[in-house]
Amino acid sequence: MSGRDPDRRRALLDAADRVILAEGPGVSMAAIATAAGITKPVLYRHFGDKHGLYQALADRHVRTVIGQLRPAIAAAGAGLRARAAAAIGVYLDLISANLNLYRFLFHRAGAEDSRVRSHMTSLVRSLGEELGGVLVAERVVPDPVRAQVLGHAFVGMVQTTGDWWLDHQEVDRAQVVEGLVDVIAAALTRTATPTTHG
Repeated sequence: MSGRDPDRRRALLDAADRVILAEGPGVSMAAIATAAGITKPVLYRHFGDKHGLYQALADRHVRTVIGQLRPAIAAAGAGLRARAAAAIGVYLDLISANLNLYRFLFHRAGAEDSRVRSHMTSLVRSLGEELGGVLVAERVVPDPVRAQVLGHAFVGMVQTTGDWWLDHQEVDRAQVVEGLVDVIAAALTRTATPTTHG
């Protein structure tokens, strides 16, 4: 059944990537179908509907971003500040290099379809949980609940700041990375030396 052919689906997603990157987040489904050399009904046959295509693209790209962030977060022998700077740098480079695709997924698809928004949120949340687990495993944050709070806070902060930076690229990338790392380091320093409440 052609609709379930993974190679064909991959080729269609590749075509969608190309046209979104070239034409921007407002690209039509007809333009995506044309780039793939098929009609819109055939495109939908492979993904169910427009939202199925959105979800397939979201799954592909959010997982790719997470896959590239993991090595920086888990780098053996590197200090936490260096690892945070590396991971944030990787993230900013990825979203700025794929600006139209990022805006298509996080602004257009997420706004049009609550299922896609929920799917992307769950993928991002999994990275927060993973980061919280790293903080506990490395005894940076001994309390597992606090580690989860910080893991999700760090991921959300970087994502939101990255979104802002895409609209303000006159701001030096290094300045953005340094500011985010300073906040992370301050939170982790406070965790390591808890204050007493009187």
